[in-house]
Amino acid sequence: MALSEDDVRKVAALSQLALDEEDIPRLRDELSTIISFVEQLQAVDVTGIDPVAQVTGLVNVTRPDNAGAMLDKAQLFAHAPAHNNDAFLVPKAVER
Repeated sequence: MALSEDDVRKVAALSQLALDEEDIPRLRDELSTIISFVEQLQAVDVTGIDPVAQVTGLVNVTRPDNAGAMLDKAQLFAHAPAHNNDAFLVPKAVER
């Protein structure tokens, strides 16, 4: 399946990505290649094969989630580089 440049623009908008116009033809080709690989995978006969989430056989080991004593706010914020007495203040990570 070949994508159009408009398809790339739509995917970029849905993903909230800003693309340069000169990158769109290259991305169209790359995304079309990826989709063709997926189409090849869909053509594989997997009748009788059970789906698996992982193949190592490992199992997560977890501990019980037991509530403990609450930390004192003053002690907690004493080690914070920035706070407003209600929350830790962190640098903005995402621009919109």
